[in-house]
Amino acid sequence: MEQQHFKFSTRVIAYPILFILTLWLVFWFEVRFGFNFSKFGIYPRTLSGLIGVVLSPFIHGDIEHLYHNTIPLFVLSMALFYFYKPIAWRVLFLGILLSGFLTWCIGRPSYHIGASGLIYVLVSFTFFKGVFAKHFRLIALSLLVVFLYGSMVWYTFPIEEGISWEGHLAGLISGFLFALFFRKQIAKPKRYVWEQENYNPDDDPFLRHFDEDGNFIDAPSNSPEGGELGNTDSNRTVNYIFKPRSQGLNDEGKDSPFGG
Repeated sequence: MEQQHFKFSTRVIAYPILFILTLWLVFWFEVRFGFNFSKFGIYPRTLSGLIGVVLSPFIHGDIEHLYHNTIPLFVLSMALFYFYKPIAWRVLFLGILLSGFLTWCIGRPSYHIGASGLIYVLVSFTFFKGVFAKHFRLIALSLLVVFLYGSMVWYTFPIEEGISWEGHLAGLISGFLFALFFRKQIAKPKRYVWEQENYNPDDDPFLRHFDEDGNFIDAPSNSPEGGELGNTDSNRTVNYIFKPRSQGLNDEGKDSPFGG
């Protein structure tokens, strides 16, 4: 299961690049031919505004808007395809639909455009998924996301004019719901032999060399290398060779920088 998730391939980079290029191509088409696609954004609580649920992530108001969305979208989608490969496409597609629909439900009567709602889906999903997973790699990813994008949470509140905080809030809620919904479809932490339920210490080739008091037994009688030797040669000991500290000092009496 873990190998299925944490496996690098060219698709981990290729899919995010392809998605980013699509956003830039749409913006170039607008500028080159003088179109304005803003009317295809989400216009809350209108039937015609529902088309923006699908199209709004591909539409941006200006190049600065697109630029600010490009880098986090690339980084987060790449992390999604690497750490959550089996469910990456579902998170992307359902994230666009659910966050867009929630924006349509709660948004102000204006056109809501941009991929920032999807970015909030990925931030929220990645963070909460790592918390729920209890896997050290996914928890580390969650902490990294908090470090890089934790301040974005403030933009889920109406603190700045002209920003769709409704779209950000919808993305945050959607990511959290996906982290709950896909809770079982995550990489499982590696369980070592001694962590398994059917583990028997008597079958461990290492522990067989120790008795119940922790004393070393060179060749226990119940091991293949034991036999008569394990029963008769009970006085054998393990010798440890050590180097006196005086031999590790240089001529001036200071510690030598090299150790043996």
